[in-house]
Amino acid sequence: MKVLITGGAGFVGANLAIAIKENYPESRVTSLDNLYRKGSELNLQRLAKHGVRFLKGDVRSKRDIESAGEADFLIECSAEPSVLAGKDGGVDYLVGTNLYGAVNCAEFCRKNGSTMIFLSTSRVYPIKPLLECEIRKGRRRFDFADRQKISGLSAYGVSEDFPMQGVRSLYGATKYAAETMLIDYADAFKFNLLINRFGVIAGPWQFGKSDQGIAPFWLASHMFRKKIKYIGFGGTGRQVRDFLHIDDAVKLILMQMRKPAKFAINNSKGMPFNVGGGKENSASLLELTDLCRGITGQKIEIGSELETRYADIPVYISDSRKIISLCGWKPRKNIKNILSDIHEWIKNTPSAQKIFG
Repeated sequence: MKVLITGGAGFVGANLAIAIKENYPESRVTSLDNLYRKGSELNLQRLAKHGVRFLKGDVRSKRDIESAGEADFLIECSAEPSVLAGKDGGVDYLVGTNLYGAVNCAEFCRKNGSTMIFLSTSRVYPIKPLLECEIRKGRRRFDFADRQKISGLSAYGVSEDFPMQGVRSLYGATKYAAETMLIDYADAFKFNLLINRFGVIAGPWQFGKSDQGIAPFWLASHMFRKKIKYIGFGGTGRQVRDFLHIDDAVKLILMQMRKPAKFAINNSKGMPFNVGGGKENSASLLELTDLCRGITGQKIEIGSELETRYADIPVYISDSRKIISLCGWKPRKNIKNILSDIHEWIKNTPSAQKIFG
């Protein structure tokens, strides 16, 4: 089996490449990455140790992708992942990577007959309905109300039936545009395409920032006693996200690789799937703070900023019931597991301490 992972030195890509080699030792796994993201270069030694071939290249270049050779699977993990990306007017890298890069990957699959697995995002869902939906405002967290007027929304979270019309952020727009192009590509050229709309994935080897990768960022801020703040929605820290351990995300992709046609978008039963930790693995920033304090034993100063940031939403929880009902996959690790694993990784990894410290 030959596997090409674009963005293969990033957080998800590197963990996935290593897992594939561990499960299929005879496979040829190639990680293609431009090392744009800070910390991605630290994964190169891990990849080499597990027998993963690394190529420095960029999905914006068809030639770079083609240099990997033929592949049975192309797993597209490359992205500019921040929801704030492009807001400063610098949209070239965002659009070039998230949209044109994805199309270049689809062209590779057309030529090679490869199955494509595309890592999309929950940010493809429009913002306005998520701001106007029925929300319970508790003392320590926001939650979706049990009854909603918007289709595809319930106490379980956002499902694939959520309305798609409306503004979703520049980042979300590039990923949704990529989904649309890939679906037509797969239909026109008859290769298997799988789309997973992931929520917040977290775990070891994620070099998080305030706008992307909040779990390691928040935990590391406690470990190294850095000042952080609750931003937006009154500055109270009640905004909520659900969290998915990287190991659980990887397990789903490995399951999909075994029977790709079952999950493919060009199969009559195929669809983009929402994949996340679900309500039971959701937490507000306030709750995340409590968990970080318990794990690190550190209590730090947390400020408050009332103004809500661009494209932010009070609650997002993935309703993953469709993928669960299709194949039986479900998250096995909870939020405390995620934070504990991140804590152990940072504590025992000097390179991570250097970046976060």
